[in-house]
Amino acid sequence: MMSSEEILQEVAVEVSTCSRCKLCKGRTKAVPGEGSPTAKIMFIGEGPGYHEDKQARPFVGPAGQFLDELLASIKLKRSDVFITNVVKCRPPSNRDPERDEMVACNDYLDRQIAAIRPQVIVTLGRFSMSKFFGSERISAIHGRARRKDGYLCIAMYHPAAGLHDPSKKDVIRQDFKKIPLIIAEVERRAALRAAEQPAQTIVPTSPQQREQEPPQQLSLF
Repeated sequence: MMSSEEILQEVAVEVSTCSRCKLCKGRTKAVPGEGSPTAKIMFIGEGPGYHEDKQARPFVGPAGQFLDELLASIKLKRSDVFITNVVKCRPPSNRDPERDEMVACNDYLDRQIAAIRPQVIVTLGRFSMSKFFGSERISAIHGRARRKDGYLCIAMYHPAAGLHDPSKKDVIRQDFKKIPLIIAEVERRAALRAAEQPAQTIVPTSPQQREQEPPQQLSLF
């Protein structure tokens, strides 16, 4: 059985030569993602930009510098988390990723999520948010934790939104401060369940069962 690190490396190798959609024609380098294979938190952005395309690393431009600041505000470093995007190659002129491109990359993202099994998935921007929250509006649900597809997900504005609209910077900062609180609450509930039912057998759900689960919002957030 492959380790999380091995699965992530396998995905990275496949992404580097991927030709599943038209984005491969314009890329300099694919950007599979990076971070800890045992991360509690996984950040999913939209797609690589100019700087990411050159360096094959996610979030290394101005939005990445803001993301580093946000991580530091909750006492985290890049090496503590995993950062990736819904599409692994740069869309031309930094346009929005198209549906067929996101579909082509979806298997890579699903394998990364399954390998890491994070406690929390943070979606950055509306395109990554749509994977878990469908057509809901980010302005209505940002900063709230919901359980979907077996994972606890938090929708947040993309860091670039704070650069384009300074009024969103404080909103993003406040949303980020909720992450440690949400993780602490998840761990507290898990510890309570373990203490109350030490002999209970946990039956894993199938992907089909998880797909049928309605989004559940944590009452405290």
